[in-house]
Amino acid sequence: MRPNRLRELLDQDAPSIGTHVQCTWPAIVELIGQTGMYDYVELVGEYAPYDLYSLDNFGRAVDLFADFSAMFKVDQEPRGYLAQRAMGAGIQNLLFADIRTVEDARRCVSIVRAESPQTGGIHGVHMRRSVGYVQDVGNAAFVQSLEDAVVALMIEKKTAVENLEEILEVKGVDMVQFGPADYSMSLGIPGQWSDPRVWEAQKLTIETALKMGVAPRAEIGSVDQAKRFLDLGVKHFCIGTDVVVLSQWWKKSGDDLRKLVETA
Repeated sequence: MRPNRLRELLDQDAPSIGTHVQCTWPAIVELIGQTGMYDYVELVGEYAPYDLYSLDNFGRAVDLFADFSAMFKVDQEPRGYLAQRAMGAGIQNLLFADIRTVEDARRCVSIVRAESPQTGGIHGVHMRRSVGYVQDVGNAAFVQSLEDAVVALMIEKKTAVENLEEILEVKGVDMVQFGPADYSMSLGIPGQWSDPRVWEAQKLTIETALKMGVAPRAEIGSVDQAKRFLDLGVKHFCIGTDVVVLSQWWKKSGDDLRKLVETA
């Protein structure tokens, strides 16, 4: 079974850097891997179009690079199917959206871990890409790979913040990330991400996670946004999204060129 780079870094209490993509074209994964700058790439499955074939090809592209892994962001429904098919494609780590209660957190962990007396999950044996189709079917290496999978949870609802400590006490929760967009909407102030109440909830999430031994991760759009999170003790970051990078480039470059042409 392939080593899980993100798990290795968490176990070493070392920092990690990832980046987001919504495009499943393997060339995009290869371009990211070729930089040697990222520990993992996150396929934002909650937003992206994909099929089972594209998940397999995404996993194959990740495997081209040593010290590189992948994460999949899972919709709130159907969590079990989507998470297990992503893992079966070789995407080793999961980020579960729309967590509200401790029961949600327990369910997400159980989806990932093997159904055995030692691990207590509901993930069964399969013949998929992650096990070489027929190589590591249901053996000890397979069970260990499920134990090594990083389970990350989005803390993005008012109720999740209210239940934060109980959620973080769930065994097997490895990482959390605050979601300001959903949180502001759940407060009844949609789009007001910079409202002081939103930042206070994010700060509380980070501080509580660190206190309880769970790694907080921050999503940022640019390097200059990292400092205030670093000052809080955050060492795990996911920077940029392919569609945002392209949109911003097209807008600025198109505007600059149009102004130049029209004034020539």
